[in-house]
This record gives sequence, structure tokens and C-alpha cells, in this order.
Amino acid sequence: MRINYTMKNSVAYDYHKDYKPVYLLTDRQKSYFVLKRIIDFVLVMIMLIPAGLLMIICAIWIKMESPGPVIYKQSRTGYKERVFTIYKLRSMRTELYDKNGRPLSDQERLTKSGKFVRKTSIDELPQLINILRGEMSFIGPRPFLINDLDTYNDEQLIRFEVLPGMSSWTSIHGRANQSVESKYNHEIYYVKNFGFKTDLEIFAKTIALVFSQKDVEDHVTEGRIAADIIEVEENEENTNYRKG
Repeated sequence: MRINYTMKNSVAYDYHKDYKPVYLLTDRQKSYFVLKRIIDFVLVMIMLIPAGLLMIICAIWIKMESPGPVIYKQSRTGYKERVFTIYKLRSMRTELYDKNGRPLSDQERLTKSGKFVRKTSIDELPQLINILRGEMSFIGPRPFLINDLDTYNDEQLIRFEVLPGMSSWTSIHGRANQSVESKYNHEIYYVKNFGFKTDLEIFAKTIALVFSQKDVEDHVTEGRIAADIIEVEENEENTNYRKG
């Protein structure tokens, strides 16, 4: 486990140690890592205008259906265990509790527009911003929650040797029907076989899944109570972790 939590004024503070790699990419993989970053940037620039127009249309629908911000932000762990903010179109109501104070599940908070943008993967489009910022790639291990950092064994930490992605090896193998352990192990395979051929296979199968609208939703938070998800707040002095 790379993050240790201590409580201070009901806020968990992180004392992050220097990241130690558990797997070294080959020289060929390192070269591809650089090339892939260039490809990502070019693809984002091509997609920016059409994706932007599509997001504007969906944003109007989201805003009309429920109050709150259009863009949903959440803390995830990425390359070399760096915590970053992932962006999505909001698919749920902003309320975390019902009128009796009971925490609401994701399914209870899901809106009609949310079901649509999830089913079509349009909710993922704001992650183009993450790609531009170098925090994500089009393809790579799906970034999981901070809560999950203490659930990996040493070998499974290999996922942090590459950039997380919008689609992944796990995604094309039925992520909704897999155990957490199976998802982690799929990412071990991906990193060890990191290269153009593997990414091309994921890209082709992802396109097919999106058009079929089969098993395309991100299930990272499924079964969780939103109020229990750890978020991050950064300032100049430290990094503060809090529950949502």
C-alpha cells in the first residue's frame, strides 16, 4: 500500500512516499509509450470540435433534467500512483442522501440522461481533457478509486507503470461480469504486453462494443455509497483526502 491515512479534524491526510516501480518497461515499450502520447494528442485535436458539440447537446439535457454541475469530477489514481481528477458528464443526481438521511446508491441517483450518456459512452468524452493534460490515454488500465489502493497485491501494482485509459483490456473482456481480482489480473496482462498490437486490438473491439451498446459502462463505483468514496483536495501545503 502506497498511501497511509491518518485522521486530523475528520479529514484523512496523505503522506505519500516516493513511488517505486514493480515492473520495468522494455526499451521497445518505452519508445512506444512516447509515440503513444503523440498519437493521443493528435487524435484529441481531431476529435475536439465534434466531441465538444456532442457534449454541449448532452449538457443541456443534463442541466434541464436535474440541478447541479454538468461535469462530474472524481479523484482517481493514475500513472505512478499519482492522484488526478477524472472528468465525466454527470449521470446522477447530486444528492447523496434521501430525506431521512439514508445514503443513496448510484442506481437510485441515476437520471434518464445519465442512462443514455453511459450507454453510449458519451459520458467519457470529457476525459479528452485528461488526455490533453497527460493524465490519461485513449487506451490503458481503467483508473480506479483511491479507496482501492490497499486492495492490490504487489504484482497488480504493475498497472501504474502506464497511463490509465478511457478503454482497457478489461473493458473488452466484459468488465461488468468480472470479479475485482479478474479485472486487476487483466491489467497485468496488458502492461506486460504493452504495445501497438495490443492497443489496436482494444481499440477495434471498443468501437464494436460502443456501437453494440453492450457492456460499455464504467463500473468502478458500482455497489459503493457515494458518501464513502475518498476524494482529494490539493493545496500548496499538502494533499487532503476526504470522503465524498
